[in-house]
Amino acid sequence: MASKDGAIEMEGTVSEALPNAMFRVELTNGHKVLAHISGKMRKNYIRILTADRV
Repeated sequence: MASKDGAIEMEGTVSEALPNAMFRVELTNGHKVLAHISGKMRKNYIRILTADRV
């Protein structure tokens, strides 16, 4: 699987599901970020719910 140069990978927990496949995610270090799902997850209808670890 190819990864983007300069991409930062971190783990967190989904705290809020927003419209258009966007999510508010609280990272393990306490920061909150706005995240979106990848095209493959959208294409295969993979569901992400509140409290999921991502």
